[in-house]
Amino acid sequence: MKRVGSYLGDWRRLVMPYFRSEERWIAWSLLIGAIVLTLSAVAVDVAYNEWSRRFFDTLQNKDEAGFWQEMINFSWIAGLTIAFAIARGLVSPYLRLRWRRWLTGRYLAHWLDGRGYYRIELERKIDNADQRIAEDLERLGLYTMQLLLGVIGATATLVSFLFILWQLSGSLSLAFVGIDGAVPGYMVWVALIYAFVGTYLANMVGRRLIPLNFAQQALEANFRFSLVRVRENAEGIALYRGEPAEQTNLVERFQAVFMNGWRVLVTSLQLNFYQTGYAQIAIIFPYLVTGPRFFEGAITLGVMTQTAQAFGQVQTALSFFIDNYATLAELRAVMDRLNGLHAAIEQRPATTIDVAAEQGRADVGADGLTLSLPNGQALLSDTSFALPRGRSTLITGASGSGKSTLFRALAGIWPFGDGHVRVPAGARVLFLPQKPYIPIGTLRAAVKYPDESSAASDADIAAALEAARLSPLVGRLDEVAHWTYVLSGGEQQRLAVARALVFKPDWLFLDEATASLDEPTEAAIYSELKRQLPNTTIVSIGHRPSLRQWHEREVVLRRTSGEVGRLLEVKAATA
Repeated sequence: MKRVGSYLGDWRRLVMPYFRSEERWIAWSLLIGAIVLTLSAVAVDVAYNEWSRRFFDTLQNKDEAGFWQEMINFSWIAGLTIAFAIARGLVSPYLRLRWRRWLTGRYLAHWLDGRGYYRIELERKIDNADQRIAEDLERLGLYTMQLLLGVIGATATLVSFLFILWQLSGSLSLAFVGIDGAVPGYMVWVALIYAFVGTYLANMVGRRLIPLNFAQQALEANFRFSLVRVRENAEGIALYRGEPAEQTNLVERFQAVFMNGWRVLVTSLQLNFYQTGYAQIAIIFPYLVTGPRFFEGAITLGVMTQTAQAFGQVQTALSFFIDNYATLAELRAVMDRLNGLHAAIEQRPATTIDVAAEQGRADVGADGLTLSLPNGQALLSDTSFALPRGRSTLITGASGSGKSTLFRALAGIWPFGDGHVRVPAGARVLFLPQKPYIPIGTLRAAVKYPDESSAASDADIAAALEAARLSPLVGRLDEVAHWTYVLSGGEQQRLAVARALVFKPDWLFLDEATASLDEPTEAAIYSELKRQLPNTTIVSIGHRPSLRQWHEREVVLRRTSGEVGRLLEVKAATA
């Protein structure tokens, strides 16, 4: 019972927000429509059951007129069945489609808000957040509607046909066991016992599917992710001749998919074997029970047929969870994955770095800044510093000393640490990482990114590309491409520089943003930045001594073995 309560509690927390949202009126309207259509289908089944009795009685009585009349009646029942089926095929899928749109928007907003996506990738506490949003949200609506309408239909069917079965089955004399008495509506009790025993046994067979389905979804996503990684890093793999290693990795990941899939298959086969046998016995069982009464002349062929059909409907309704056990198991796995995603998004690190804009401030600085890695290892402890406006600063230090982490902290995206980062209010700030992000789309949009409302003209963009030594791209502004694959690493870094020239920030932070360029090209790029952005304060992170000539200050992040890092202003960078 506790397990059922947990299942329903998780389901309610995931499902009900949509039906309380701004779309609640149309959501409830569509849901009620789907329920009404489900109940209408049950009413048609009841009408068909009654028609079956009359039809077979006309055959037994050789009533030709009655036979043709029942054929006409059947056409009405068939017409309603078709109409309701078409309506159900529209209403329920449309509700699921709108529901998925709302859920996707909600989860995307939460995933992106507060850079939850970034924290998840840093901490690696869950796998494949993208797959959970793209697939599990769709499955949540699909399985929910399938099971909800199924339960409602099964309940209505059970109530309707239990009444019919009670009327038709009569009483069972207990004289054959030496008891003077009879069991009224004995077929009802037989159907109930048959279904309840079957449900219990199905649970014993199929409950292993829940963890297996959960694992299968994760393993499938991991295999797909590995394939995407090969595609995204095709050049590096080719240069390293890494195909054998990649094939080994992919085969191993698929082997895990295969082995778990085999376990799912075997378990599903066992459950299917049981379900099929259970259903086949249910077909003949009511005829075995009613046969003697028919041959005694106590009931007609029509009554016998109607009783068998009513028993079948009751048995099907009571066996709903047997027939849908696999779906219930898959829904449980979907809910677990979505709950895991929600928990990972909502979880915040124990320590936070406060980034605030201050009126009247003339520099970017930090007070009491402490930085650490996701595993808790300290990088920087209780440090305060200022980066004055108008004085370009070069930050250097040994590899692994925490320069890029400091860069991320100043950008306000590093969640592991404490302290305060202050920036001038209203300042336009742009951060260029070593590997720039370039969205799929037109080259024009790639240069304007992330300022979608930029008023930069095509002439401005062309001038920026030329200044960044990307003149061959000037005529391709309308071309849509996956530019990360089209451009080399150096070209991508130069495109990011063109982006800065268009954005015209007050503060420009570069984290080894020219590391893929040769020194003459790097010098030309910095020269253009200095010339075209005279009012921009440049803060660079880099290793090359040649960068000193473009900065007025040099700050070293020094961290010796076993010590926490320290920021030291050692000298003026330029002579």
